[in-house]
Amino acid sequence: MKRLLQIAIVLVLAFGVHNLLHAQKGSRITTVVIDAGHGGKDPGALGKHSKEKNIALAVALKTGKYIEEYLPDVKVIYTRSTDRFVELYKRAAIANEANADFFISIHCNSNNDSRAYGSETYAMGLHKSNANLNVAMKENAAITFEEDAGNAYEGFDANSPESYIRFSLFQNIFLDQSLELANKIEKQFKDHVGRKSRGVHQAGFLVLWRTAMPGVLVELGFLSNPIEERFLLSDKGQVYMASAIYRAFKSYKLEFEKENKPVRLNEIVENGNLPGGTIENKGKLDYRIQFYTSPIQLVLSDPRFKNLPGLAYYLHNGVYKYTSGHFSTLERAIKHQKIVRDKGFTDAFVVPFTGKKRITLKQAGEIEAGE
Repeated sequence: MKRLLQIAIVLVLAFGVHNLLHAQKGSRITTVVIDAGHGGKDPGALGKHSKEKNIALAVALKTGKYIEEYLPDVKVIYTRSTDRFVELYKRAAIANEANADFFISIHCNSNNDSRAYGSETYAMGLHKSNANLNVAMKENAAITFEEDAGNAYEGFDANSPESYIRFSLFQNIFLDQSLELANKIEKQFKDHVGRKSRGVHQAGFLVLWRTAMPGVLVELGFLSNPIEERFLLSDKGQVYMASAIYRAFKSYKLEFEKENKPVRLNEIVENGNLPGGTIENKGKLDYRIQFYTSPIQLVLSDPRFKNLPGLAYYLHNGVYKYTSGHFSTLERAIKHQKIVRDKGFTDAFVVPFTGKKRITLKQAGEIEAGE
């Protein structure tokens, strides 16, 4: 075990630390990248009558078309829309440069046993079985078609089990979101398309590791199974699978946006109530504890906020400022300030509001004295 850890540390140092991942932005999902696996000189898995690259592209384009048609507020970006070869790192770069909210990579599977059939959906993570490792190895083998792959992936060997040790040391901060969509996709395949679902898994896919947002890799089925190959080759089969991915994505998007709907200052003042069990206050003065600022808008469920109660934000001089609590007196606000500071926000301080306007503590005191 000690030797395994030493190897892992060496691998991490050799590979380097890549771009810091950013959390899913804001409270809406507005951009999705659809990635058709393989392409061009890389055919992917081969069936008796099919190539993975062609089926993956057909389903990817259909999936994107459904999203564009029925979710017009979502921008769809394709890593490829024709039969061309795109390096794995470039696929991830397309998503990162677009600042996408989700990455969906579409593939087909194969097996030496022609009886194997069914769909699988993967999130980036450490494989827990040899079967999962084998799937990742097959998909990562696409780098053998790339020029100078050794430098592009800093020595990663897609065929070496030791290279996958490194993935155990990288925490996927998007794992929960990725698994949520993966489960929705497999449920759609099973319940609405009538396919056999082989479940949701984790494995070390290079294309997912390089992306700075939640992502899944979908294995539509086995081209090595004659019956499943025939289904995936058919226009009907491709329409069914694409519509299932679309419905899962739509369900995820609607739930995410409902859960992460931002609470604006005017809503707080008008409603006199906040989530998280905070104290109601419909009086003139509204004391809150400011503890965090950000140049970009963050969802109120962001883990950095440590489940503080009564979370809200206001925009001031182009900066988003986050607060906790909702109190009618300064004394009660100061007590809550201690709780916030004990959570690690040692610079947290009281900010008073009247109506929609932030005021100074002196002004708040004058208002109290005049009441």
